[in-house]
Amino acid sequence: MAIKDSFSPDEWKQLLQSVQMVSLAVAASSPSGPLGAVQEMWAAGKLLARMKTGGSSNEIITAMVDDISTADGRTRAQEGVRDLFKGLTAEQVRTKAIEAVKAVGGLVDRKVGGAQAIDFKQWLGSVSQSVAEAATEGGFLGFGGTAVSDAEKATVKDISMALGL
Repeated sequence: MAIKDSFSPDEWKQLLQSVQMVSLAVAASSPSGPLGAVQEMWAAGKLLARMKTGGSSNEIITAMVDDISTADGRTRAQEGVRDLFKGLTAEQVRTKAIEAVKAVGGLVDRKVGGAQAIDFKQWLGSVSQSVAEAATEGGFLGFGGTAVSDAEKATVKDISMALGL
């Protein structure tokens, strides 16, 4: 049985959206302007591409990356995300995204459990760290500033806690 069959279509959609949720939570915690936002979203995409080419021993990650690599999978991953956050403040986006990440962590614990769930949640946590490190915070035109703001550090920690890591 494929790992994807362990999840209902709605649950699988939650997993597909989890990378966006982690990325949005970090990006909302310390807005970095248009260029920084692009760099932060690009970081998540690079991790997905790296998993696609390098593979993973984790069945959940492999199945997710394979799905997101298709037009249908990307559509499902993006479905409803924009509407979910429409009209919210950055702090509300951060809070709601972390709640979604917590739900995904609980979902993989219930449906898969064991090493597969732990590995997936650690990977999702590493996505948050990569997004946080993608753009310099503060400074001017890329000079000065800090690699990871205190707000981003707090969000990465909150994501880890939400995932039970």
